[in-house]
Amino acid sequence: MEKIFCASILAVLLGFSASSLANIAYVSNEKDDSISILDTETMQVIETIAVGKRPRGILLSKDHTKLYICASDDDTVQIMDLETRRIIDTLPSGEDPEQFALHPNDRWLFIANEDDAIVTVVDVQSKDVLAQIDVGVEPEGMAVSPDGRWAVNTSETSSMLHWIDTESFEIKKNMVVGQRPRHVEFSQDGKIAWASAEIGGTVHIIDVETLEEITTLDFAIRGVHQDKVQPVGIELTSDGRYAFVALGPANHVAVVDAQTYEILDYLLVGRRVWQLALNEDESLLLTTNGVSGDVSVIDVENLKVTKSIEVGRYPWGVVVTP
Repeated sequence: MEKIFCASILAVLLGFSASSLANIAYVSNEKDDSISILDTETMQVIETIAVGKRPRGILLSKDHTKLYICASDDDTVQIMDLETRRIIDTLPSGEDPEQFALHPNDRWLFIANEDDAIVTVVDVQSKDVLAQIDVGVEPEGMAVSPDGRWAVNTSETSSMLHWIDTESFEIKKNMVVGQRPRHVEFSQDGKIAWASAEIGGTVHIIDVETLEEITTLDFAIRGVHQDKVQPVGIELTSDGRYAFVALGPANHVAVVDAQTYEILDYLLVGRRVWQLALNEDESLLLTTNGVSGDVSVIDVENLKVTKSIEVGRYPWGVVVTP
């Protein structure tokens, strides 16, 4: 009881409610070497923290006490303690880590090393390198299936998805998709994988059981040249209703029916929209807009952009704590 009381007093002194302290977004600013911290209730930046060089991919530990940061130009992964908001450790990595994914066991971190053409697997507790897996040219995206069976890497120049068995650390299938694949997202039940192809302008929907493509999505926005439609980040609602796709320099987020794969709408956001994250109750979707240096806030129920929040230069990744 005393600890709860003290935490409440601290929240008041800092100017935030206890509930807002639990709903914090972290945004990596690629060109400022910093993390912007947003209060998702007040919609304001409450702190900016210096980190390693060129931070891009970021993700939370399973218990939400740590933030992992790809410090790409430092060739390392940093660990931030979210209570103190300090960098407390680093993890080994290959050259130029860009994105990564954490296995459900909360220990194995799969890191895409863009300049090395490898995926590095690191035990985040022991800091041991468990494997280095040769993949295609310019690996970027990483995802791990909810059941932990598969790790999927996207290699941009090879235009492939590499399906890695997480027990043997061996590639079981190389799947050709559209040009320059950037991101993979699994449905909550793990049955479907969504993969974006930036230069191809497509999103590929894949049956995870058969490892076969179900369909390919193409996007067309009135008044926007097709060359600017470059899908990157994907975010899925947990109820299986929506898929949101960041369309890069098209400056729009596509809203897709995740059951029928029908494109329902395009929402205008900031310039060069890159990555996306839902808040805990999935009422809000945050987007990082690199060129305009801001985060757009989307009301998910009404599918409306409600606010723009200025952050650092070239915001790249975003995560939201529950």
